[in-house]
Amino acid sequence: MSLEGKTAIVTGGTKGIGFAIAESLLKNGSKVFVCGRDKRDLNQAVEWLSKLGSVEGDLCDVRSEDQVRMLIAECERRLGGLDILVNNAGIGYFNKTVENLSGDEFRQTLETNLNGVFYACHYAIPLMKKRGGGYIFNISSLAGQNAHPKMAAYNASKFGLNGFSEALMQEVRQDNIKVSYICPGSVNTAFGGDTPSNANAWQLQPADIAQVVISLLEMPERALPSKVEIRPSKPPAR
Repeated sequence: MSLEGKTAIVTGGTKGIGFAIAESLLKNGSKVFVCGRDKRDLNQAVEWLSKLGSVEGDLCDVRSEDQVRMLIAECERRLGGLDILVNNAGIGYFNKTVENLSGDEFRQTLETNLNGVFYACHYAIPLMKKRGGGYIFNISSLAGQNAHPKMAAYNASKFGLNGFSEALMQEVRQDNIKVSYICPGSVNTAFGGDTPSNANAWQLQPADIAQVVISLLEMPERALPSKVEIRPSKPPAR
């Protein structure tokens, strides 16, 4: 897919992996609509990204179907359509056993990491069909295939996301809509209470995930890498 003039939505696009993906899409000539839940983060992201190209932004909590529906509609109204959807918004509660995890925390995790992806895909697919095709990226995790103690909610959400992505890929491929889900290992961001630092330089960088997205978009139309695993090449020895 040629990225020049294409329109993309990046959920959770105000920082971390989402911001890096938005940045790379703009550098490659796409128009980008980013969303987030924090107004200050959103304004700062849009201000910076606008130096690179055509960018719009709006507040959106992807747990709300109505907010996601309005987000997709606003993208079409402001940018003229939709070609690329990057479902990146996500949360995680770590170091909590099932016994100590609250019901609200469990629901928040599934509603953000799984329900939100469904809502976005549900409303984006008709717009992509009108354009003759598109590309959907679901940012998952290696935790979607490797379970860990004290990560049950996050594991459940990402295991579910992987299954959803596989089914969706098969549903829409004949409509010229590609679906890929990307499963990173440790990424040097503030996600989950982590702290980006030189001490964690062995971890993947957000730009590494963005590079995967751009590479997949540039693949020949006949090729569909539906699942990509990417992990640090040299983690600390145990």
